[in-house]
Amino acid sequence: MGYDDVITHLGEFGRYQKRIYLLLCLPAIVCAFHKLAGVFLLARPEHRCLLPQEQVGNVSFESFPRASWSLAYPNDSISGKPNTCVYYDVDYSALYLSGNQSYTNATLQCSSHVYDQSKIRNSAVTEWDMVCQRKMLAASSDALFMLGVLLGSFVFGQMSDKLGRKPTFFASLVIQVIFGVVAGLAPDYFSYSISRLIVGATTSGVFLVAYVIAMEMVGASYRLFAGVAVQMFFSVGFMLTAGFAYFIHDWRWLQIALTLPGLLFMCYFWIIPESARWLLSKGRKEEAFAIIAHAAKENKVQIPSELYDQLVVELEEKQRQDELAAKQPAPSVLDLLRYPNLRRKTLLIFFDWFVNSGVYYGLSWNTNNLGDNQLLNFVISGAVEIPAYCFLLLTLNRWGRRSILCGCMLLGGVSLLLSIMVPAHMNWLLIACAMIGKLAITASYGTVYIFTAEQFPTVVRNVGLGASSMVARVGGILAPYLNLLGDIWRPLPLVVCGALAFTAGLLSLLLPETLNKPMPETIADGENFGKSSSVEVAGEELGVMLNGKQTGKPDS
Repeated sequence: MGYDDVITHLGEFGRYQKRIYLLLCLPAIVCAFHKLAGVFLLARPEHRCLLPQEQVGNVSFESFPRASWSLAYPNDSISGKPNTCVYYDVDYSALYLSGNQSYTNATLQCSSHVYDQSKIRNSAVTEWDMVCQRKMLAASSDALFMLGVLLGSFVFGQMSDKLGRKPTFFASLVIQVIFGVVAGLAPDYFSYSISRLIVGATTSGVFLVAYVIAMEMVGASYRLFAGVAVQMFFSVGFMLTAGFAYFIHDWRWLQIALTLPGLLFMCYFWIIPESARWLLSKGRKEEAFAIIAHAAKENKVQIPSELYDQLVVELEEKQRQDELAAKQPAPSVLDLLRYPNLRRKTLLIFFDWFVNSGVYYGLSWNTNNLGDNQLLNFVISGAVEIPAYCFLLLTLNRWGRRSILCGCMLLGGVSLLLSIMVPAHMNWLLIACAMIGKLAITASYGTVYIFTAEQFPTVVRNVGLGASSMVARVGGILAPYLNLLGDIWRPLPLVVCGALAFTAGLLSLLLPETLNKPMPETIADGENFGKSSSVEVAGEELGVMLNGKQTGKPDS
Protein backbone atom coordinates (compact mmCIF):
# COMPACT_ATOMS: atom_id res chain seq x y z
CA MET A 1 0.00 0.00 0.00
CA GLY A 2 1.01 3.67 -0.23
CA TYR A 3 0.38 6.81 -2.23
CA ASP A 4 1.00 4.89 -5.47
CA ASP A 5 -2.05 2.79 -4.60
CA VAL A 6 -4.07 6.00 -4.27
CA ILE A 7 -2.91 6.96 -7.78
CA THR A 8 -4.01 3.52 -9.02
CA HIS A 9 -7.49 4.05 -7.59
CA LEU A 10 -7.67 7.59 -8.98
CA GLY A 11 -6.56 6.44 -12.41
CA GLU A 12 -2.87 6.69 -13.25
CA PHE A 13 -3.47 9.46 -15.75
CA GLY A 14 -7.09 10.44 -15.26
CA ARG A 15 -8.89 13.59 -16.28
CA TYR A 16 -7.68 15.52 -13.23
CA GLN A 17 -4.04 14.56 -13.77
CA LYS A 18 -4.20 15.36 -17.48
CA ARG A 19 -5.55 18.85 -16.81
CA ILE A 20 -2.98 19.70 -14.15
CA TYR A 21 -0.16 18.06 -16.11
CA LEU A 22 -0.89 20.12 -19.24
CA LEU A 23 -0.96 23.33 -17.21
CA LEU A 24 2.36 22.45 -15.57
CA CYS A 25 3.98 21.72 -18.93
CA LEU A 26 3.31 25.23 -20.26
CA PRO A 27 5.87 27.02 -18.03
CA ALA A 28 8.55 24.92 -19.74
CA ILE A 29 7.96 27.09 -22.83
CA VAL A 30 8.87 30.28 -20.94
CA CYS A 31 11.93 28.61 -19.40
CA ALA A 32 13.06 27.74 -22.93
CA PHE A 33 12.66 31.42 -23.88
CA HIS A 34 15.12 32.45 -21.20
CA LYS A 35 17.61 29.62 -21.77
CA LEU A 36 17.82 30.20 -25.52
CA ALA A 37 17.37 33.98 -25.59
CA GLY A 38 21.13 34.55 -25.41
CA VAL A 39 21.46 33.41 -29.02
CA PHE A 40 19.66 36.61 -30.06
CA LEU A 41 20.36 38.94 -27.13
CA LEU A 42 24.10 38.38 -27.56
CA ALA A 43 24.10 37.92 -31.33
CA ARG A 44 27.39 39.06 -32.84
CA PRO A 45 27.03 40.48 -36.35
CA GLU A 46 29.89 41.05 -38.75
CA HIS A 47 31.96 44.04 -37.71
CA ARG A 48 34.99 46.05 -38.75
CA CYS A 49 37.14 48.83 -37.36
CA LEU A 50 35.96 52.37 -37.82
CA LEU A 51 38.65 53.85 -40.07
CA PRO A 52 40.22 57.29 -39.40
CA GLN A 53 38.50 58.98 -42.33
CA GLU A 54 35.05 57.74 -41.19
CA GLN A 55 32.87 59.57 -38.68
CA VAL A 56 30.91 57.85 -35.90
CA GLY A 57 27.16 57.97 -36.58
CA ASN A 58 27.65 58.92 -40.20
CA VAL A 59 28.96 55.64 -41.57
CA SER A 60 27.59 52.20 -42.40
CA PHE A 61 29.17 48.77 -42.64
CA GLU A 62 28.84 48.82 -46.42
CA SER A 63 30.35 52.29 -46.88
CA PHE A 64 33.81 50.73 -47.06
CA PRO A 65 33.52 48.01 -49.77
CA ARG A 66 34.88 44.53 -49.13
CA ALA A 67 36.97 44.78 -52.27
CA SER A 68 39.10 47.38 -50.47
CA TRP A 69 39.40 45.53 -47.15
CA SER A 70 42.90 44.33 -47.98
CA LEU A 71 43.99 47.99 -47.94
CA ALA A 72 42.76 48.46 -44.36
CA TYR A 73 42.69 45.12 -42.56
CA PRO A 74 45.52 42.53 -42.46
CA ASN A 75 44.76 38.85 -42.86
CA ASP A 76 44.60 36.79 -39.69
CA SER A 77 47.47 34.29 -39.50
CA ILE A 78 45.22 31.49 -38.20
CA SER A 79 41.89 31.82 -40.01
CA GLY A 80 43.27 33.48 -43.15
CA LYS A 81 40.36 35.93 -43.09
CA PRO A 82 40.65 39.72 -42.75
CA ASN A 83 41.31 40.65 -39.13
CA THR A 84 38.77 43.44 -38.70
CA CYS A 85 39.84 44.11 -35.11
CA VAL A 86 42.93 46.04 -36.28
CA TYR A 87 43.70 48.33 -39.20
CA TYR A 88 46.80 49.53 -40.99
CA ASP A 89 48.41 52.68 -39.60
CA VAL A 90 48.36 54.71 -42.82
CA ASP A 91 46.87 57.87 -44.20
CA TYR A 92 43.61 56.76 -45.80
CA SER A 93 43.75 59.30 -48.61
CA ALA A 94 42.03 58.94 -51.93
CA LEU A 95 45.43 58.15 -53.47
CA TYR A 96 46.01 55.32 -51.00
CA LEU A 97 42.49 53.88 -51.34
CA SER A 98 42.90 53.86 -55.12
CA GLY A 99 45.78 51.41 -54.63
CA ASN A 100 48.43 53.72 -56.06
CA GLN A 101 50.35 54.21 -52.84
CA SER A 102 52.37 51.68 -50.84
CA TYR A 103 51.40 50.92 -47.25
CA THR A 104 53.08 49.80 -44.05
CA ASN A 105 52.56 46.62 -42.05
CA ALA A 106 52.13 48.59 -38.81
CA THR A 107 48.65 48.22 -37.33
CA LEU A 108 46.49 49.92 -34.71
CA GLN A 109 43.79 48.49 -32.47
CA CYS A 110 40.16 49.49 -33.04
CA SER A 111 38.83 52.35 -30.96
CA SER A 112 35.32 52.03 -32.45
CA HIS A 113 33.48 49.43 -34.51
CA VAL A 114 31.01 49.47 -37.36
CA TYR A 115 28.43 46.63 -37.42
CA ASP A 116 26.58 44.95 -40.26
CA GLN A 117 22.90 45.68 -39.52
CA SER A 118 21.50 43.83 -42.52
CA LYS A 119 20.69 40.72 -40.44
CA ILE A 120 20.96 41.89 -36.83
CA ARG A 121 19.78 45.41 -36.11
CA ASN A 122 21.27 45.53 -32.62
CA SER A 123 22.15 43.36 -29.65
CA ALA A 124 23.84 43.65 -26.28
CA VAL A 125 27.07 42.86 -28.14
CA THR A 126 26.78 45.84 -30.46
CA GLU A 127 25.60 48.17 -27.70
CA TRP A 128 28.55 47.42 -25.41
CA ASP A 129 31.11 46.57 -28.14
CA MET A 130 31.66 42.98 -26.96
CA VAL A 131 33.84 42.04 -29.93
CA CYS A 132 37.56 41.55 -30.56
CA GLN A 133 39.40 41.70 -27.20
CA ARG A 134 36.03 42.00 -25.41
CA LYS A 135 34.29 39.03 -27.06
CA MET A 136 34.86 36.88 -23.96
CA LEU A 137 32.38 39.14 -22.16
CA ALA A 138 29.49 37.83 -24.25
CA ALA A 139 30.48 34.20 -23.61
CA SER A 140 30.90 34.97 -19.91
CA SER A 141 27.38 36.40 -19.74
CA ASP A 142 25.94 33.12 -21.06
CA ALA A 143 28.22 31.21 -18.69
CA LEU A 144 26.89 33.27 -15.76
CA PHE A 145 23.35 32.41 -16.82
CA MET A 146 24.22 28.69 -16.61
CA LEU A 147 25.94 29.28 -13.27
CA GLY A 148 22.60 30.71 -12.15
CA VAL A 149 20.87 27.51 -13.28
CA LEU A 150 23.32 25.55 -11.12
CA LEU A 151 22.79 27.78 -8.07
CA GLY A 152 19.02 27.73 -8.58
CA SER A 153 18.91 23.95 -8.51
CA PHE A 154 20.41 24.08 -5.00
CA VAL A 155 18.40 27.00 -3.64
CA PHE A 156 15.00 26.18 -5.09
CA GLY A 157 15.52 22.45 -4.63
CA GLN A 158 15.96 23.00 -0.88
CA MET A 159 13.01 25.41 -0.79
CA SER A 160 10.85 22.89 -2.63
CA ASP A 161 11.57 20.14 -0.11
CA LYS A 162 11.18 22.37 2.97
CA LEU A 163 8.52 24.95 2.06
CA GLY A 164 6.57 23.02 -0.55
CA ARG A 165 6.37 22.75 -4.31
CA LYS A 166 3.69 25.39 -4.85
CA PRO A 167 5.21 28.35 -2.91
CA THR A 168 8.61 27.64 -4.46
CA PHE A 169 7.10 27.64 -7.96
CA PHE A 170 5.42 31.01 -7.47
CA ALA A 171 8.37 32.62 -5.68
CA SER A 172 10.69 31.68 -8.54
CA LEU A 173 8.10 32.78 -11.14
CA VAL A 174 7.76 36.25 -9.58
CA ILE A 175 11.55 36.66 -9.35
CA GLN A 176 11.89 35.50 -12.95
CA VAL A 177 9.46 38.11 -14.27
CA ILE A 178 10.99 40.94 -12.22
CA PHE A 179 14.61 40.28 -13.17
CA GLY A 180 13.69 39.35 -16.74
CA VAL A 181 12.37 42.89 -17.18
CA VAL A 182 15.35 44.33 -15.28
CA ALA A 183 17.71 42.57 -17.72
CA GLY A 184 15.92 44.31 -20.61
CA LEU A 185 16.35 47.69 -18.92
CA ALA A 186 19.92 47.14 -17.69
CA PRO A 187 22.12 50.21 -18.27
CA ASP A 188 25.41 48.28 -18.39
CA TYR A 189 26.95 44.86 -18.91
CA PHE A 190 27.35 44.10 -15.20
CA SER A 191 23.71 44.70 -14.22
CA TYR A 192 22.54 42.83 -17.34
CA SER A 193 24.66 39.77 -16.56
CA ILE A 194 23.67 39.67 -12.87
CA SER A 195 19.99 39.95 -13.82
CA ARG A 196 20.39 37.12 -16.32
CA LEU A 197 22.15 35.03 -13.67
CA ILE A 198 19.14 35.43 -11.37
CA VAL A 199 16.76 34.59 -14.22
CA GLY A 200 18.85 31.45 -14.89
CA ALA A 201 18.43 30.45 -11.24
CA THR A 202 14.66 30.85 -11.44
CA THR A 203 14.40 28.49 -14.42
CA SER A 204 15.30 25.72 -11.98
CA GLY A 205 12.55 26.86 -9.63
CA VAL A 206 9.90 27.16 -12.35
CA PHE A 207 10.69 24.23 -14.64
CA LEU A 208 12.03 21.61 -12.22
CA VAL A 209 9.44 22.24 -9.51
CA ALA A 210 6.59 22.10 -12.04
CA TYR A 211 8.15 18.91 -13.39
CA VAL A 212 8.27 17.37 -9.90
CA ILE A 213 4.62 18.26 -9.14
CA ALA A 214 3.56 16.70 -12.44
CA MET A 215 5.56 13.51 -11.92
CA GLU A 216 4.35 13.08 -8.34
CA MET A 217 0.71 12.79 -9.36
CA VAL A 218 1.15 10.46 -12.37
CA GLY A 219 1.04 6.67 -12.09
CA ALA A 220 4.18 4.59 -12.58
CA SER A 221 3.16 3.29 -16.01
CA TYR A 222 2.81 6.84 -17.37
CA ARG A 223 5.95 8.38 -15.90
CA LEU A 224 8.08 7.73 -18.97
CA PHE A 225 5.52 9.50 -21.18
CA ALA A 226 5.06 12.33 -18.69
CA GLY A 227 8.81 12.85 -18.28
CA VAL A 228 9.48 12.95 -22.02
CA ALA A 229 6.40 14.91 -23.09
CA VAL A 230 7.25 17.85 -20.83
CA GLN A 231 10.57 18.13 -22.68
CA MET A 232 8.63 18.55 -25.92
CA PHE A 233 7.06 21.70 -24.51
CA PHE A 234 10.57 23.00 -23.87
CA SER A 235 11.34 22.30 -27.54
CA VAL A 236 8.23 24.24 -28.58
CA GLY A 237 9.51 27.17 -26.53
CA PHE A 238 12.87 26.72 -28.25
CA MET A 239 11.28 27.25 -31.68
CA LEU A 240 8.97 30.06 -30.54
CA THR A 241 12.00 32.04 -29.37
CA ALA A 242 12.94 32.45 -33.04
CA GLY A 243 9.42 33.73 -33.74
CA PHE A 244 9.88 36.52 -31.18
CA ALA A 245 13.30 37.34 -32.66
CA TYR A 246 11.83 37.47 -36.16
CA PHE A 247 9.36 40.22 -35.24
CA ILE A 248 11.32 42.05 -32.51
CA HIS A 249 14.71 43.33 -33.62
CA ASP A 250 15.66 45.43 -30.62
CA TRP A 251 17.35 43.22 -28.02
CA ARG A 252 15.90 45.09 -25.02
CA TRP A 253 12.31 44.74 -26.20
CA LEU A 254 13.01 41.13 -27.12
CA GLN A 255 14.19 40.34 -23.56
CA ILE A 256 11.08 41.99 -22.09
CA ALA A 257 8.74 40.29 -24.60
CA LEU A 258 10.18 36.87 -23.74
CA THR A 259 9.68 37.59 -20.03
CA LEU A 260 6.11 38.93 -19.90
CA PRO A 261 4.37 35.62 -20.80
CA GLY A 262 5.43 34.47 -17.32
CA LEU A 263 2.70 36.76 -15.93
CA LEU A 264 0.07 34.42 -17.39
CA PHE A 265 1.08 31.69 -14.96
CA MET A 266 0.31 33.81 -11.90
CA CYS A 267 -3.28 32.61 -12.19
CA TYR A 268 -2.03 29.10 -11.38
CA PHE A 269 -2.08 30.13 -7.73
CA TRP A 270 -5.82 29.37 -7.69
CA ILE A 271 -5.63 26.36 -10.04
CA ILE A 272 -2.54 24.25 -9.27
CA PRO A 273 -2.66 22.33 -5.97
CA GLU A 274 0.23 21.52 -3.69
CA SER A 275 1.72 18.06 -4.20
CA ALA A 276 -0.33 15.61 -2.13
CA ARG A 277 2.69 13.34 -1.94
CA TRP A 278 4.77 16.17 -0.40
CA LEU A 279 1.98 17.05 2.04
CA LEU A 280 1.84 13.45 3.21
CA SER A 281 5.62 13.37 3.65
CA LYS A 282 5.29 16.42 5.95
CA GLY A 283 2.44 14.92 7.99
CA ARG A 284 -0.20 17.34 6.64
CA LYS A 285 -2.66 14.56 5.95
CA GLU A 286 -5.90 16.62 6.07
CA GLU A 287 -4.71 18.89 3.23
CA ALA A 288 -3.47 15.90 1.24
CA PHE A 289 -6.76 14.03 1.70
CA ALA A 290 -8.72 17.08 0.51
CA ILE A 291 -6.66 17.19 -2.71
CA ILE A 292 -7.10 13.44 -3.23
CA ALA A 293 -10.87 13.75 -2.68
CA HIS A 294 -11.09 16.60 -5.22
CA ALA A 295 -9.11 14.57 -7.77
CA ALA A 296 -11.35 11.53 -7.17
CA LYS A 297 -14.46 13.65 -7.71
CA GLU A 298 -13.16 15.04 -11.02
CA ASN A 299 -12.07 11.57 -12.15
CA LYS A 300 -15.48 10.20 -11.05
CA VAL A 301 -14.03 7.45 -8.84
CA GLN A 302 -14.33 6.51 -5.18
CA ILE A 303 -11.36 6.13 -2.85
CA PRO A 304 -12.02 3.40 -0.23
CA SER A 305 -11.98 4.74 3.32
CA GLU A 306 -9.62 1.97 4.42
CA LEU A 307 -7.05 3.33 1.97
CA TYR A 308 -7.02 6.61 3.88
CA ASP A 309 -6.62 4.69 7.13
CA GLN A 310 -3.73 2.72 5.68
CA LEU A 311 -2.07 5.95 4.53
CA VAL A 312 -2.25 7.32 8.08
CA VAL A 313 -0.64 4.14 9.45
CA GLU A 314 2.10 4.25 6.83
CA LEU A 315 2.62 7.97 7.45
CA GLU A 316 3.21 7.34 11.14
CA GLU A 317 5.58 4.49 10.32
CA LYS A 318 7.49 6.66 7.87
CA GLN A 319 7.85 9.41 10.48
CA ARG A 320 9.39 6.88 12.87
CA GLN A 321 11.75 5.70 10.15
CA ASP A 322 12.70 9.31 9.37
CA GLU A 323 13.50 9.91 13.04
CA LEU A 324 15.76 6.85 13.05
CA ALA A 325 17.36 7.88 9.75
CA ALA A 326 18.09 11.35 11.14
CA LYS A 327 20.35 9.75 13.71
CA GLN A 328 22.37 8.04 10.96
CA PRO A 329 25.08 9.78 8.90
CA ALA A 330 23.57 11.51 5.85
CA PRO A 331 24.47 9.95 2.49
CA SER A 332 27.02 11.90 0.44
CA VAL A 333 28.84 11.78 -2.87
CA LEU A 334 31.73 10.11 -1.04
CA ASP A 335 29.54 7.02 -0.65
CA LEU A 336 29.47 6.78 -4.44
CA LEU A 337 33.25 7.05 -4.71
CA ARG A 338 34.28 4.78 -1.87
CA TYR A 339 33.86 1.43 -3.66
CA PRO A 340 35.64 0.55 -6.94
CA ASN A 341 32.75 -0.62 -9.13
CA LEU A 342 30.36 2.04 -7.88
CA ARG A 343 33.09 4.67 -8.30
CA ARG A 344 33.76 3.59 -11.88
CA LYS A 345 30.06 3.77 -12.77
CA THR A 346 29.65 7.11 -11.00
CA LEU A 347 32.55 8.72 -12.87
CA LEU A 348 31.26 7.39 -16.19
CA ILE A 349 27.78 8.77 -15.45
CA PHE A 350 29.26 12.14 -14.45
CA PHE A 351 31.14 12.28 -17.76
CA ASP A 352 27.95 11.41 -19.66
CA TRP A 353 26.10 14.28 -17.99
CA PHE A 354 28.96 16.70 -18.59
CA VAL A 355 29.12 15.82 -22.29
CA ASN A 356 25.37 15.73 -22.88
CA SER A 357 24.81 19.14 -21.32
CA GLY A 358 27.89 20.75 -22.88
CA VAL A 359 27.16 19.40 -26.36
CA TYR A 360 23.41 20.11 -26.17
CA TYR A 361 23.87 23.76 -25.24
CA GLY A 362 26.96 24.09 -27.40
CA LEU A 363 24.97 23.07 -30.47
CA SER A 364 21.89 25.08 -29.45
CA TRP A 365 23.89 28.29 -29.05
CA ASN A 366 26.08 27.69 -32.11
CA THR A 367 23.37 28.23 -34.74
CA ASN A 368 24.58 31.76 -35.54
CA ASN A 369 28.00 30.36 -36.48
CA LEU A 370 26.57 27.95 -39.06
CA GLY A 371 25.96 30.61 -41.69
CA ASP A 372 23.07 31.02 -44.15
CA ASN A 373 19.70 31.84 -42.54
CA GLN A 374 20.40 32.04 -38.81
CA LEU A 375 16.74 32.09 -37.75
CA LEU A 376 15.99 29.03 -39.87
CA ASN A 377 19.00 27.22 -38.38
CA PHE A 378 17.68 27.98 -34.91
CA VAL A 379 14.15 26.74 -35.67
CA ILE A 380 15.48 23.51 -37.17
CA SER A 381 17.71 23.02 -34.12
CA GLY A 382 14.60 23.13 -31.94
CA ALA A 383 12.41 21.13 -34.31
CA VAL A 384 14.75 18.11 -34.44
CA GLU A 385 14.18 17.64 -30.70
CA ILE A 386 10.57 16.54 -31.27
CA PRO A 387 11.42 13.38 -33.28
CA ALA A 388 14.21 12.69 -30.77
CA TYR A 389 11.72 12.56 -27.91
CA CYS A 390 9.22 10.55 -29.98
CA PHE A 391 12.01 8.07 -30.64
CA LEU A 392 12.55 7.70 -26.89
CA LEU A 393 8.86 7.07 -26.24
CA LEU A 394 8.83 4.27 -28.82
CA THR A 395 12.11 2.57 -27.95
CA LEU A 396 13.27 3.32 -24.41
CA ASN A 397 11.32 0.44 -22.85
CA ARG A 398 12.07 -1.92 -25.73
CA TRP A 399 15.70 -1.53 -26.72
CA GLY A 400 17.21 -0.72 -23.36
CA ARG A 401 18.69 2.39 -21.81
CA ARG A 402 22.36 1.66 -22.48
CA SER A 403 21.78 0.75 -26.13
CA ILE A 404 19.99 4.03 -26.81
CA LEU A 405 22.37 6.17 -24.77
CA CYS A 406 25.47 4.73 -26.43
CA GLY A 407 23.95 4.52 -29.89
CA CYS A 408 22.70 8.11 -29.89
CA MET A 409 25.97 9.52 -28.55
CA LEU A 410 27.99 7.57 -31.11
CA LEU A 411 25.66 8.67 -33.92
CA GLY A 412 25.88 12.27 -32.78
CA GLY A 413 29.66 12.05 -32.45
CA VAL A 414 30.13 10.59 -35.93
CA SER A 415 27.78 13.12 -37.52
CA LEU A 416 29.57 16.06 -35.91
CA LEU A 417 33.03 14.70 -36.70
CA LEU A 418 32.06 14.33 -40.36
CA SER A 419 31.84 18.13 -40.53
CA ILE A 420 35.64 18.03 -40.91
CA MET A 421 35.17 16.66 -44.43
CA VAL A 422 32.48 19.11 -45.58
CA PRO A 423 33.74 21.42 -48.38
CA ALA A 424 33.50 25.13 -47.61
CA HIS A 425 31.02 25.74 -50.45
CA MET A 426 28.58 23.05 -49.16
CA ASN A 427 27.34 24.91 -46.10
CA TRP A 428 23.98 23.10 -46.20
CA LEU A 429 25.82 19.83 -45.54
CA LEU A 430 27.58 21.36 -42.53
CA ILE A 431 24.19 22.41 -41.15
CA ALA A 432 22.80 18.91 -41.79
CA CYS A 433 25.67 17.32 -39.82
CA ALA A 434 25.05 19.75 -36.96
CA MET A 435 21.29 19.03 -36.88
CA ILE A 436 21.72 15.25 -36.96
CA GLY A 437 24.15 15.64 -34.08
CA LYS A 438 21.61 17.81 -32.22
CA LEU A 439 18.84 15.24 -32.72
CA ALA A 440 21.06 12.43 -31.44
CA ILE A 441 22.37 14.33 -28.40
CA THR A 442 18.82 15.37 -27.48
CA ALA A 443 17.78 11.72 -27.40
CA SER A 444 20.80 10.72 -25.31
CA TYR A 445 20.23 13.65 -22.92
CA GLY A 446 16.65 12.46 -22.39
CA THR A 447 17.88 8.92 -21.75
CA VAL A 448 20.62 9.76 -19.25
CA TYR A 449 18.07 11.05 -16.69
CA ILE A 450 16.30 7.69 -16.48
CA PHE A 451 19.46 5.62 -16.87
CA THR A 452 21.15 7.46 -14.01
CA ALA A 453 18.22 7.05 -11.61
CA GLU A 454 18.27 3.30 -12.27
CA GLN A 455 22.04 2.99 -11.75
CA PHE A 456 22.35 4.60 -8.30
CA PRO A 457 21.24 2.75 -5.13
CA THR A 458 18.07 4.03 -3.46
CA VAL A 459 19.90 5.25 -0.34
CA VAL A 460 22.04 7.66 -2.39
CA ARG A 461 19.87 8.14 -5.49
CA ASN A 462 18.96 11.76 -4.79
CA VAL A 463 22.58 12.54 -3.94
CA GLY A 464 23.75 10.89 -7.16
CA LEU A 465 21.20 12.69 -9.33
CA GLY A 466 22.03 16.01 -7.68
CA ALA A 467 25.76 15.53 -8.22
CA SER A 468 25.17 14.48 -11.84
CA SER A 469 23.07 17.56 -12.45
CA MET A 470 25.80 19.74 -10.97
CA VAL A 471 28.40 18.22 -13.31
CA ALA A 472 26.01 18.80 -16.23
CA ARG A 473 25.78 22.49 -15.34
CA VAL A 474 29.58 22.70 -15.52
CA GLY A 475 29.31 21.48 -19.12
CA GLY A 476 26.68 24.14 -19.79
CA ILE A 477 28.86 26.85 -18.24
CA LEU A 478 31.76 25.94 -20.54
CA ALA A 479 29.61 25.67 -23.70
CA PRO A 480 29.62 29.41 -24.56
CA TYR A 481 33.43 29.45 -24.59
CA LEU A 482 33.46 26.40 -26.85
CA ASN A 483 31.53 28.32 -29.49
CA LEU A 484 34.27 30.98 -29.66
CA LEU A 485 36.36 28.36 -31.46
CA GLY A 486 34.18 29.01 -34.51
CA ASP A 487 36.19 32.23 -35.03
CA ILE A 488 39.22 30.07 -35.83
CA TRP A 489 37.42 27.57 -38.06
CA ARG A 490 33.64 27.37 -38.44
CA PRO A 491 33.30 23.57 -37.96
CA LEU A 492 35.71 23.50 -34.96
CA PRO A 493 32.99 23.68 -32.25
CA LEU A 494 31.18 20.81 -34.01
CA VAL A 495 34.37 18.76 -34.14
CA VAL A 496 35.07 19.23 -30.42
CA CYS A 497 31.46 18.36 -29.56
CA GLY A 498 31.66 15.32 -31.82
CA ALA A 499 34.86 14.06 -30.22
CA LEU A 500 33.35 14.41 -26.73
CA ALA A 501 30.08 12.69 -27.71
CA PHE A 502 31.86 9.82 -29.47
CA THR A 503 34.19 9.24 -26.52
CA ALA A 504 31.34 9.32 -24.01
CA GLY A 505 29.31 6.93 -26.17
CA LEU A 506 32.12 4.39 -26.22
CA LEU A 507 32.77 4.67 -22.49
CA SER A 508 29.07 4.23 -21.72
CA LEU A 509 29.32 0.68 -23.03
CA LEU A 510 31.07 -0.09 -19.74
CA LEU A 511 27.86 0.67 -17.81
CA PRO A 512 25.41 -2.18 -17.09
CA GLU A 513 21.99 -2.28 -18.73
CA THR A 514 19.12 -1.43 -16.36
CA LEU A 515 16.02 -2.27 -18.42
CA ASN A 516 13.88 -4.87 -16.59
CA LYS A 517 16.52 -5.16 -13.86
CA PRO A 518 15.73 -4.62 -10.17
CA MET A 519 16.95 -1.21 -9.01
CA PRO A 520 19.75 -1.42 -6.42
CA GLU A 521 18.58 -0.52 -2.92
CA THR A 522 21.73 -0.50 -0.77
CA ILE A 523 25.34 0.54 -1.33
CA ALA A 524 26.23 -3.16 -1.52
CA ASP A 525 23.62 -3.67 -4.25
CA GLY A 526 25.05 -0.74 -6.17
CA GLU A 527 28.59 -2.08 -5.87
CA ASN A 528 27.57 -5.54 -7.09
CA PHE A 529 25.24 -4.36 -9.87
CA GLY A 530 26.99 -4.87 -13.20
CA LYS A 531 30.22 -5.87 -11.51
CA SER A 532 30.77 -9.12 -13.40
CA SER A 533 29.50 -10.90 -16.45
CA SER A 534 28.05 -14.41 -16.13
CA VAL A 535 31.36 -15.88 -17.29
CA GLU A 536 33.28 -13.96 -14.62
CA VAL A 537 30.76 -15.01 -11.98
CA ALA A 538 31.14 -18.64 -13.01
CA GLY A 539 34.93 -18.28 -12.81
CA GLU A 540 34.71 -16.76 -9.34
CA GLU A 541 32.45 -19.57 -8.18
CA LEU A 542 34.90 -22.16 -9.58
CA GLY A 543 37.75 -20.39 -7.81
CA VAL A 544 35.88 -20.50 -4.52
CA MET A 545 35.24 -24.22 -4.96
CA LEU A 546 38.92 -24.95 -5.73
CA ASN A 547 40.09 -22.83 -2.83
CA GLY A 548 37.69 -24.62 -0.57
CA LYS A 549 39.12 -28.03 -1.56
CA GLN A 550 42.71 -26.87 -1.21
CA THR A 551 42.13 -25.56 2.28
CA GLY A 552 40.08 -28.53 3.39
CA LYS A 553 36.90 -26.44 3.67
CA PRO A 554 33.57 -28.06 2.77
CA ASP A 555 32.04 -27.19 -0.61
CA SER A 556 29.13 -24.76 -0.43
